[in-house]
Amino acid sequence: MRDFNYVAPTSLSEASAILAKADGTARILAGGTDLLVQMRERLRDAELIVDVKRIPELMELAYEPQQGLRLGASVPCYRIADHAQVSAAYPALADAVRIVGGWQIQSRASVGGNLCNSSPAGDTIAPLIAFEARCVLVGPDGTREVPVAEFCTAPGRNVIRRGEMLTTIVLPPRTGRSGSAYERFIPRNEMDIAVVGAAAWLRLDAAGETIEEARVALAAVAPTPRLAAEASQWLAGKPASEETFARAGELAKKVASPISDMRGTAEFRLHLVGVLTRRTLTTALERARD
Repeated sequence: MRDFNYVAPTSLSEASAILAKADGTARILAGGTDLLVQMRERLRDAELIVDVKRIPELMELAYEPQQGLRLGASVPCYRIADHAQVSAAYPALADAVRIVGGWQIQSRASVGGNLCNSSPAGDTIAPLIAFEARCVLVGPDGTREVPVAEFCTAPGRNVIRRGEMLTTIVLPPRTGRSGSAYERFIPRNEMDIAVVGAAAWLRLDAAGETIEEARVALAAVAPTPRLAAEASQWLAGKPASEETFARAGELAKKVASPISDMRGTAEFRLHLVGVLTRRTLTTALERARD
């Protein structure tokens, strides 16, 4: 790892000024579980590390049933998993944060950091897409919001501009009789990167038998995490049944463009899209009816 300078600002304005002055030579450190590994392996360089965990807004975890969840970009995963109300309202997100590494990693890693790392296999990104979450970005030109579904642009790349930083992820409130779930496939516990990941969210009618609205999102099957738009739209108005979920799994495959690598072939990944879509929809249904 090359030498670098380190600062730990305590306000958004201070951090923004530092990033603007750095002129692209700075890297933001939220938890460091990705960044420090990448720097050690010389996959990324930085002349300046900006540690943002001392900024109050970035450590905010605020949930109100009628308003939804405001999640600071530096909030560590364990705080989400341990928050009973958040886990109940957004179970797919709770599913994801509980499998981001071991407990040591979960005490440092954040959903915001996972999102900014912008890996196609990022576990927390697909649930955020399924929940229609939005990103709040602050920079020299002020504040702007971007849907999480549009945040990642390529492996390791995203829409953040020079001098900007992600401050908050906003999840809308839970509505109606809804449920969600996230699952991934890994060949063994020691290999902690998803071969395929799938998140599903659905809302049922009052009788609990018909799907009023649904969203399916996928990880590790394309250059960026993807919303399976056709499958999601097709589910609306359909009976909540095994046959419906199986068909949705086939439709979800249309958005996938997987590669073959040491973790799995493209054909195997396509098969897993169908399997995991069906499983997560089934779990989401059980949770919605609970």
